[in-house]
Amino acid sequence: MPTRQRRGESAWAAPLMRSACAGATFRPNRLLKQMLVLGLGVATSGFAGAATAQTPAGPAASPVAQSGPPSPATPRETPRSGAAKPGDPLAVIDWLATPAPDAGLPGTVLLEPPVAGSARRPEVTVTPLASLVAPIGLVKPASTGLPVDLWRGSNAEALATLLASVPVRKSPAMQSLMFTLLLSETRPPVEGGERLLLARLDRLMDLGAPDPAQALAEQAGPTRSKARFKRWFDATLLTGDEQQACSALQDRPHLAPDYASRIFCAARLGDWPTAALLLEAAHALELVDSRQLDLLDRFLNPDVFEDAPPLRAPKSPDPLTFRLYETIGERRPTSNLPRAFAAADLRDIAGWKAQLEAAERLTRIGALNPNHLLGLYTERSPAASGGIWDRVAALQRFETALETGSAEAVSKTLPKVWRAMQTAQIETAFADLFADQLARIPLDGQAANLAWRIRLLAPTYETASHSPPPSQGRSGFVAAVAQGVPTQELARNGVEQAIAAAFAADSAAPRKLQRLLDNGQLGESILRAMQLFAQGADGNLGDLTDALATFRAVGLEDTARRAALQLLLLDHR
Repeated sequence: MPTRQRRGESAWAAPLMRSACAGATFRPNRLLKQMLVLGLGVATSGFAGAATAQTPAGPAASPVAQSGPPSPATPRETPRSGAAKPGDPLAVIDWLATPAPDAGLPGTVLLEPPVAGSARRPEVTVTPLASLVAPIGLVKPASTGLPVDLWRGSNAEALATLLASVPVRKSPAMQSLMFTLLLSETRPPVEGGERLLLARLDRLMDLGAPDPAQALAEQAGPTRSKARFKRWFDATLLTGDEQQACSALQDRPHLAPDYASRIFCAARLGDWPTAALLLEAAHALELVDSRQLDLLDRFLNPDVFEDAPPLRAPKSPDPLTFRLYETIGERRPTSNLPRAFAAADLRDIAGWKAQLEAAERLTRIGALNPNHLLGLYTERSPAASGGIWDRVAALQRFETALETGSAEAVSKTLPKVWRAMQTAQIETAFADLFADQLARIPLDGQAANLAWRIRLLAPTYETASHSPPPSQGRSGFVAAVAQGVPTQELARNGVEQAIAAAFAADSAAPRKLQRLLDNGQLGESILRAMQLFAQGADGNLGDLTDALATFRAVGLEDTARRAALQLLLLDHR
């Protein structure tokens, strides 16, 4: 018996009722009420909504939950692509009426065949977890020339030991290479990345570079571990930038290296009541050493101890103790402290002599830009004579001679200032500053020979090698080293023969280091080559050859040449 259309039902309700799924109960009045409330028009989208309503999926399948109130537009107002043509059968599921895509257009993923094209195993791309770790460093690989996976395949503990122990004091080229390794943007090994990061921070502090150490710790996230925070906190104390570290400590007191640091930071941030309360607790519970308690007492209560005798100076203060002495007006000299403390003397609160001595000390290890040293040297006239004042006077007179362009004046002042730079062991910094200007002065005799040797210590050594002075001696071999082609025929002693062997056409890295290179352990092989160079500079000529050959094998040609030149020209070290 045909179904009779009820009053109030639209013409599309009948076919919709007939298309209901078997086993589902259809309630037209309830459906019509919902759609009349929502203002649904007579459109094919209504079929999809009605079909959704029929699905026995519970309340979550209602049309409102699926797509929100639909548009009240009629079919005439909103034409649809793929709409049914007159005479075509009506479809409840509207996408069945979608025409097939054009053969000239790429199909979508849903239209791809559900079967594989062959029985072969598909290719699987494997990405190691280590490659997902963000690299850490201050200098991009494009600037350093070192790959981001420099430490790949090496044991983190072995790398940390090498970073801490490789000697670089006698060779400016090795100092530069060490700073490059420490600051280059590299990805840590799969295991032990934290250990390697801490080793990098420790060696930067050991070399007297708290500013780069602070920046590196901040990039890595200084509050992610207590060990990171301690190194960051120590670096900020020496750079005078402890405000940020103290603010972080106030938010995360569990990171405090000790109780004294919490007292200092509370006072540094202006929270004197908390600082006093912590100090009283430290006294009562004996949480801090008695000497540091006396120091903290004077720090928080300077008026009470105004007439008290000075405290005994500690032999090996940590950065916090050093700063506390500074705040109570009993600043300690840094000459007998680790290099990192010398950076504190570069601030304006230190005297000019203290700044000069600290700058020379840091320049000697390669931790300070030579231009900073030059700025301090020329800041004012020497205050006295002897020692560092003689070096300041000699450099100022030499710079004045250069500015005049007089070859005679330069010839008179150059030997004296060079002896002063040799005394301070900052010859390469002097060469970096003045090599280009010396090249433009027409000198002769001993002054020309000295100027040429100074130019060979500068980055433009290869250019200088093509214009040697007329005097003989070792000029031929040294010029050949600068050009990368020294030969045994030019060598006159064992050191020169060892250097020539490293630059021979058939030279190669030693077998032990070559195995590391074959395994992709580039960073470790460079560190071990630096160890060999230090041993070679001390007299083991076989290690000298192996070190220079390894540097050349890994592409550090400039490092190999400069290291050899410095060994020949700075032999007094």
